[in-house]
Amino acid sequence: MSDNNRIINVQIEEQLKQAYLDYSMSVIVARALPDIRDGLKPSQRRIIFAMHELNLSPGGHFRKCAKIAGDTSGNYHPHGEQVVYPTLVRLAQPWVMRYPLIDGQGNFGSIDGDPPAAMRYTEARLHKATMEMLDELEKDTVAYKSNYDETRKEPTVFPTRIPNLLVNGSSGIAVGMATNMPPHNIKEICSAMIALIDNPELQPLELLNYIKGPDFPTGGFILGVEGIRDYFETGRGKIIVRGKVDIETTPSDQELIIIREIPYQLAKTLLIEKMVELVKEKKIEGISDIRDESGRDGMRLVIQVKRNHDAQVVRNLLYKYTQLQTTFGVINLCLVDGVPKVVPMKDMILNFINFRHDVVLRRTLFELRNAEDRLHILEGLRIALDNLDEVIATIRASQTPPEANEQLQAKFGLSEIQAKAILDMRLQRLTGLEREKIEAEYQDLLVLIKRLRDLVESRELRADLIKQETTEIIEKFGDARKTTIIEAYGSSFNMEDLIADELVVVTITHDGYVKRIPVDTYKVQGRGGKGLSASNLKEDDFIQYLFVASTHSYILLFTDHGRCYWIKVFEIPEASRTARGKAIVNLVQFQGQEKIKAFVTLKSFSETQNILMCTRNGLVKKTSLKAFSRPRSIGILAIKLNEDDELIDARITDGNDDILLATRNGYCNRFNEADVRQSGRFTMGVRGIKLRDKDFVISMTLIKPEEQMENGEGILPSILAISENGYGKRTPIDSYPAHKRGSKGVITLKTTMRNGHLAALMKVKDGDDLMIITQDGMIIRQKVDEISRVSRNTQGVRLIFLNDEDKVRDITYVPAEPDDEQIDSEIDKLRTEAPLEILAPVDDEDELDEAIDEIEEIEDTEEDIDDNE
Repeated sequence: MSDNNRIINVQIEEQLKQAYLDYSMSVIVARALPDIRDGLKPSQRRIIFAMHELNLSPGGHFRKCAKIAGDTSGNYHPHGEQVVYPTLVRLAQPWVMRYPLIDGQGNFGSIDGDPPAAMRYTEARLHKATMEMLDELEKDTVAYKSNYDETRKEPTVFPTRIPNLLVNGSSGIAVGMATNMPPHNIKEICSAMIALIDNPELQPLELLNYIKGPDFPTGGFILGVEGIRDYFETGRGKIIVRGKVDIETTPSDQELIIIREIPYQLAKTLLIEKMVELVKEKKIEGISDIRDESGRDGMRLVIQVKRNHDAQVVRNLLYKYTQLQTTFGVINLCLVDGVPKVVPMKDMILNFINFRHDVVLRRTLFELRNAEDRLHILEGLRIALDNLDEVIATIRASQTPPEANEQLQAKFGLSEIQAKAILDMRLQRLTGLEREKIEAEYQDLLVLIKRLRDLVESRELRADLIKQETTEIIEKFGDARKTTIIEAYGSSFNMEDLIADELVVVTITHDGYVKRIPVDTYKVQGRGGKGLSASNLKEDDFIQYLFVASTHSYILLFTDHGRCYWIKVFEIPEASRTARGKAIVNLVQFQGQEKIKAFVTLKSFSETQNILMCTRNGLVKKTSLKAFSRPRSIGILAIKLNEDDELIDARITDGNDDILLATRNGYCNRFNEADVRQSGRFTMGVRGIKLRDKDFVISMTLIKPEEQMENGEGILPSILAISENGYGKRTPIDSYPAHKRGSKGVITLKTTMRNGHLAALMKVKDGDDLMIITQDGMIIRQKVDEISRVSRNTQGVRLIFLNDEDKVRDITYVPAEPDDEQIDSEIDKLRTEAPLEILAPVDDEDELDEAIDEIEEIEDTEEDIDDNE
């Protein structure tokens, strides 16, 4: 044939399509994806089979990996030893395989990411678990196929008793598809198998009663169960995996972050390199040193935290910016009858159960054939023993073995196989003891054959046998989980997780600018000091509110219009002491020209607490704190107001407090909270103090029951009153007698020309630091102990020297450092507090509920109006 006749003209597009299709199918079916039955890829199966042929069983001798790789490549997997060896190594690495299939000896790499030694140095043999995949191989349990050059036969699948794909997982990239299956605990998987055998109608999510979720060989934590539920139902899901991290404190008060476990498939050296990079780029500024102290006792990666930095915040930053917390995307893609499919968990287990049924059936048929063949021989031996003299005479009379065989068949009705067995029988089998053994074996075979036939005919009996064998797997290889699942956990970070829980000073100006400043910015000064400038404000602006709160607190903001808004402290921008801050209208969606008149800081919404509100016209109202736990982005109504009234304050109460209302002209009325009935958010309130002409309420103070009696040291809180001209005093609480709600009250500070009107009134304790704020933005911080204690009806002493025409606007205090007993008390209180609810915008249904509440409270509103009149 000429060269021209051997040339075929084809379209290049079609040829490329066909060639790529052939290549794709080869990669998908014969390289990258595992079989759903034994969970192995062809390369892995061939390595194990080559080791099986080399008789490298557990407890036996090791062989060089070069020999194993060479036999595998030469006999079954013609892709080169350099391709085979990495696969062999992976099967032996305990940080990769939940249950390793190969027992390696030598340097097989490390979790640090170190490479293994060359194959000429390392040795290997099969693992105990692998023998559960191979023990039934010689019983015709699976089909065989020719190898690549048709000189050998290799199994198409292993008759495994272990659900390898489920317990070890798999990962691989094919053409146009990929698989990424997590490992699981063998005890849990086998328990789920037994449950599905008993009840195949189990729902996919009911398997979670048996399988908690993935169980990675590297341990760690799984955050939340949503991703687990997804891949149980659909075969796809995303799980958040986090390393195990502890925080330790040395005797020298040095905080250390200890990493003991890392996420699956993460090399420790890569994690360290990433942390060093983040420190250099100043994305994480709280790390002073990183040490790897890992050893025989396990992993120990030590991160030294700088002083004055929060270890929890540094830890959360590591979660955010490194693979110490990562997402494992589950894709249960495997070959089902040679076709790639994404398989949910229930279907995977059912497929394996059906495979076990096929294996047990083929094994039973194999054993039945062998038993029947042996029984056939024993029947011939029994005939020979019953006619021993005639059999011997027949054999002696024959000239050749074939003639003897034919004569025995003719005289005693034996088959050729039976006659051959008689001729092969040794003379010692003719003794009486041997005859008894033959008879006993014959009877045992009859029982065995009946049992095997029952197994062949009954799927239920095979199911019982599979359950029994699965239970044995649990007893042999069952172990405790390595990965902990934290069920009640969100999958994403909140900003709060990355913010240190610390005290800050929050300021809000008259023009609505807000900022937060570290509390230690202000230095303690003596009485009469000039103070520091809290901000550079415009000439007509001044700081209206200043208070101390935790960055993790929540602030309920109450406006003069009687509405309530919600914001987190850490959402308020941090600024320098002299900075103006940020307009609060950019943080909160006020309705109209509203001004903040009160605030409440809290970390939880308790059903036993109330919000007590007070208005300029002397009305008070008590509403359950729970009613404010779901504010809308545009705010919610807190109290109804008359046109000439406005809200001036709001506080949290426990239901048993005394209320102290102070007016601009220096009057004060004290009454018990029980005199104010609880009402909903849509009522107006009741009269708290009867006002004189041209007077109005400027402050509300709450006195706790325990503050109304002397404690063990005989020290009580006192009432601090300060005038607008900077004069003030402390007066004992018991100097304010209790009256009825709605009384005119008594004098608390003389409003003389020197003093001016009453600017503020609050409750203080010895040890507190006082902050005084003026309209021009000046601040002085001084100790409460330095302020004189005097009687109620007096003028007080100078607390701050004011510039010309400047006035005191407000006061607040910084709590004293608590002692151990107070700390324990706060911890006990936090343990009993209701958890903070997740706040969500109120929808139309909530608005309907508000309308219903408003209708139900009309009568209360009318009664309130009557009280006011």
